[in-house]
Amino acid sequence: MTVTITAAQVKELRERTNAPMMECKKALNEAAGDMTQAIEILRKTGQAKADKKAGRIAAEGIIVLRTASDGHAAVMLEINSETDFVARDENFLGFANAVSETALTAGIEDVPALLAQAMAGTTVEEARKTLIAKVGENINVRRVARLAGETTMVGSYLHGGRIGVLVALEGEAGEAGESLARDIAMHIAASRPLVVNADDVPADVIEKEKEIFLAQAANSGKPQDIIEKMVAGRIRKFLDEVSLQGQPYVKDPDMTVAALLNKHRAKVAHFVRFEVGEGIEKEVEDFVEAVKAQAAAAAG
Repeated sequence: MTVTITAAQVKELRERTNAPMMECKKALNEAAGDMTQAIEILRKTGQAKADKKAGRIAAEGIIVLRTASDGHAAVMLEINSETDFVARDENFLGFANAVSETALTAGIEDVPALLAQAMAGTTVEEARKTLIAKVGENINVRRVARLAGETTMVGSYLHGGRIGVLVALEGEAGEAGESLARDIAMHIAASRPLVVNADDVPADVIEKEKEIFLAQAANSGKPQDIIEKMVAGRIRKFLDEVSLQGQPYVKDPDMTVAALLNKHRAKVAHFVRFEVGEGIEKEVEDFVEAVKAQAAAAAG
């Protein structure tokens, strides 16, 4: 017996699942109009599509930030898509904003816990798979960071949705602390420090740099004691370059960040910097070869 599927049924299923209209109609036809069965069909379809796309590289996307109203806690997430086009899609952006709000509210600071967290009647992971089915690309919640503390002012800065920074600042409260924390976060976004101060640089990193500097100076023809002084100077310069406190402050290069903090009697306890796609090996397609391959396929 043929069952007539009404527009109202399609609309209801779409509202309940957020699936595309044609997918809803197809599921209702397959389920002979049974709403519960149609929802199950859509869930299975979404799972299949998500599984199929799971191996595809997602190196585009956005950084999203959420800060508590009292300024004492904040979260930052990197959520990836395969293309920049999807990263600007309203469905993707809506998902990213909802996930970041969920992470802040639940106090979550690791991805597995976040994916399992309830969100809008489902879980973050199920919402992710539904989004994959809708936009046709692999979507990943890649990483999440959370900074918080009762005596800590957490500042943040977001640059173009692609670079985000969180800073935990101690010793300066109120609007002054909020402004200083934001300025420090902006500096970190631009200057890419690795650690807060020079003492935080791992010994093996320093040793590796020292080996490089010694190798570079070996052919200078200078006496060994002079070489050692040269290398020691370059190590000091390197430590200043990679430590937040040793860097010239971007808004006033005549002072270091350490001098700025001392001026305000403040201290940076910790910071986190995310940049979209960093560390992900992207697939680079040879355009000429791709065109040749398409032409050969058409000719064959």
